[in-house]
Amino acid sequence: MLLPWICGAAILRYRRPIVAAGCLTIALLCVGALLAAWETSRADTVILDSPVTTTVTGVVIGREAVAGGRWRYSVELSSTEQPILKRAPRRVTLTSGGRNPPLAIGSTLRGRARLLPPSGPALVGLNDFAFDAYFSGSGAIGFFYGAPRPAPADTGISSNLVRHIRLELETLRGAISARIRTVLPGDTGAFAASMVTDDRRAISKETTEALRLAGLSHIVAISGLNMALAAGIFFVGIRGLLSLSQGIAHRYPIKKFAAAGALATVTGYYLISGFAVSAERAYLMMAIMLGAVMLGRPAISLRNAALSAIVIIVLSPSAILGPGFQMSYAATLALIAGYSIWQNKSEGGEAAAQRGIYRLLAIPWMFAVGVFASSLIGGLSTALFSIEHFHRVAAWGLPANLLAMPIISIVVMPAALAALLLMPVGLDWLPLKIMGLGLDVVILVAKWAASLGGEVAVGRIHGWLFLGLTLSLIMLGIMRSRLRLAGLVLGTILIGINAALPGVPRPDMVVHEDGSLVGLVRGDRIATTELRPGGFIFEQWQRALPVSRHVQPIVEASADPAPARRQLSETEKRQEIVALELDLVNMPSGRFRCRKDRWCVARSSNGTRIIVIKIRDLVGAACDRGDMVITPARLFWSDCQSGAKLLSQEGLRRSGTVEIRFDPDNIRHFRILSVLGQGDRPWYVHRTYDWRSGEFSQEGSPP
Repeated sequence: MLLPWICGAAILRYRRPIVAAGCLTIALLCVGALLAAWETSRADTVILDSPVTTTVTGVVIGREAVAGGRWRYSVELSSTEQPILKRAPRRVTLTSGGRNPPLAIGSTLRGRARLLPPSGPALVGLNDFAFDAYFSGSGAIGFFYGAPRPAPADTGISSNLVRHIRLELETLRGAISARIRTVLPGDTGAFAASMVTDDRRAISKETTEALRLAGLSHIVAISGLNMALAAGIFFVGIRGLLSLSQGIAHRYPIKKFAAAGALATVTGYYLISGFAVSAERAYLMMAIMLGAVMLGRPAISLRNAALSAIVIIVLSPSAILGPGFQMSYAATLALIAGYSIWQNKSEGGEAAAQRGIYRLLAIPWMFAVGVFASSLIGGLSTALFSIEHFHRVAAWGLPANLLAMPIISIVVMPAALAALLLMPVGLDWLPLKIMGLGLDVVILVAKWAASLGGEVAVGRIHGWLFLGLTLSLIMLGIMRSRLRLAGLVLGTILIGINAALPGVPRPDMVVHEDGSLVGLVRGDRIATTELRPGGFIFEQWQRALPVSRHVQPIVEASADPAPARRQLSETEKRQEIVALELDLVNMPSGRFRCRKDRWCVARSSNGTRIIVIKIRDLVGAACDRGDMVITPARLFWSDCQSGAKLLSQEGLRRSGTVEIRFDPDNIRHFRILSVLGQGDRPWYVHRTYDWRSGEFSQEGSPP
């Protein structure tokens, strides 16, 4: 199918250029589909089908310090026991509690662990963690019960040169992180380690939240900023040293030598970064730009940025769906376009800048203007993608970046690079202390900006608006003539249309895929079935819907222990049904009334009776008395005989979280939207697996 389109593009290139362009576009789409299929087949990740507690044995292939003295291990499994998993993941990520000494990378461990499959999207259009897990190769997450123990080495796990080198690099990365945290304790050391080795989980929740609210989270991860600063510092430094000798400067191409040295620097930086996706993307971009300098080509150009993007798309097509890729290249495109405009405007003022007092003020003035312009352009160009993926914008991101970025550029990164060079001889403590002082100031800036109001939740936006504004941003960045203003006009028109039209329709109710957490949405508030819902899911709901108020359930005390996990006698069943009927009579509108570990009931705005039932033996009674019945229990039937809508564990497992809209004229008519759609993707196939029978259902197929 691909070859005819390529041939058509080649044959019609000069005769029918427009038709040839269409043929080439279709050919490229086919190539993209083939690359996506190839990456999916190459990943072939086995994802755990359901939560389970088992004893795991495996090899530590990575580890990170976690806030509170804990450790997070990446483990390549060799076996499971009690029970033996029929469809065990090849690699899992597990957190160890306590303050025990960490196990060495490459060692074999054994411990009792709780394994959990990665969750699907919290709402339609939100981040799919199963997708991320599938392409990163991690089939489950979880935690150890207690500390894992060393175990005899497993000779069954194959080893090769690439795997050995990777383990050695992970060991080096861990040693560098430990050294930094030894010299700089607390959040300062954790922050410093994150910028050098991407080991960022040791930063406390308070500081992480402050950095996020201040729009400074991009500093934590190794990304284009870190790579560009590392390359720039070495490039300027090497070129400056070589230029001290006029003989060398006039005889040899010192600019190319400096580019080669900077390339070696960022290569080493990438090798100790843990091979994160953001670091890989930044490294490829910098390598291509420095390679262009070595070949005598312009380093900062749209062509080089496009070439690096093509390389990433070929190697990992899944990256283009992530916020990191989109935000990185949006900022790159905008900054290169801004640099081009600035360069054209400043050519006329260069002569004046060389005279008198202008020469003394030129350097600090240009630096200040550059920091301001870069922060402004970068913030505006990535705001759209922040709204699309995270449904929020940092209210004080610009002033926070204006205050923090000079410190990062002038103090933190030069000190970090000096510390890495001096670490082998033990003289790294002084540059690390200087780096720590700079990061302390950055943390203070983040906490100040966060205290002023933090972020603004904007909710989900229309798909056509996102695509249209992306197109307008591309037009502004790529076009060289005044035609680029067409992008500004297009963006203005789209924003005006969006302001005139109603926003993205919100659901009346949201049911999480676990069947326990349910939210009723009305106005700017959401009423849930839990007093303190888990922040991981609930915060995504608050930002995406958006809602600002949380209405807690009315919880009725029960004298008897909850019978949710055992079979009820007939007498107990009658007693529980009487209590359920009493709660149904007294249930409030738009708010849940709950009995702990038994049920929650509520009445929607249109009169629908909602029952969230946790006792399996009472699901039938709930069907007879409610209009919408939700249960986390596993059932052998899928529908209520009474005509009520039933959402059970098995159904929610296959559909993921669902959004529900009520019919104002019919209390038993619902519009239900699944976050997983058809659910036939390889990263969803584990949801159709039944570990009891060891088979996949008719709706899915094994990977």
